[in-house]
Amino acid sequence: MAANRTWGFFFMVKFLSLCLIFRLTGSQSPPAYWNAAHATFYGDMNGTETMMGACGYGDLIKQGYGLETTALSTALFNNGLTCGACFEIRCYDSVQWCLNDTIIVTATNFCPPNYSKPEGNWCNPPLQHFDLSQPMFRKIAVYRAGIVPVLYRRVPCVKSGAGDVVDVKIKGSSTSWIQMSRNWGQNWQTSTNLIGQSLSFQVTTSDGKMVQSDDVAPADWKFGGVYEGKQF
Repeated sequence: MAANRTWGFFFMVKFLSLCLIFRLTGSQSPPAYWNAAHATFYGDMNGTETMMGACGYGDLIKQGYGLETTALSTALFNNGLTCGACFEIRCYDSVQWCLNDTIIVTATNFCPPNYSKPEGNWCNPPLQHFDLSQPMFRKIAVYRAGIVPVLYRRVPCVKSGAGDVVDVKIKGSSTSWIQMSRNWGQNWQTSTNLIGQSLSFQVTTSDGKMVQSDDVAPADWKFGGVYEGKQF
């Protein structure tokens, strides 16, 4: 029907309207050298303000990310392609404010630039900046610091549902493989009407690994249903 074709299929990597869940473990490149950046925090200790972020993951508690999350500046967000990536972060070069701990967080949100304020806006390009949930910030730095220099590196994700997906293909039981397009964040879509067909998926992450899940959603799948694909 026309209405269904317009809606299409919107899903994330905890995927979507259709909510197909691929459990992505260790889907990023091996730990790299440390890079310099800065970190702030947003929201309170309950993390309410971190929910429903720009990556499209919705309720981060229900989706399994918890409060171990961060928003990324423009330079790191990469137009949403870095959504789902994991970073190890530690405070450094500030005896007054740094705590002796490291954190691993998942990118779930975007810290927008403010071009009307070129000075003092840490999320403006080309700055590399992490806007952490408050509980994560307070693990690596004293609350009153507000902003601290940090070192960071990409690391494999270890929690289910995490991973930075760069390509998705979908196949109905009566079609060949169809290239999906990234709508925003990690929401992927197709305008092809696949109602009444069982669905298979090919999902590729940034390190080139691809996993194929055949007939993971039955022919009577429903929008809002949850269907679990193969693990990476």
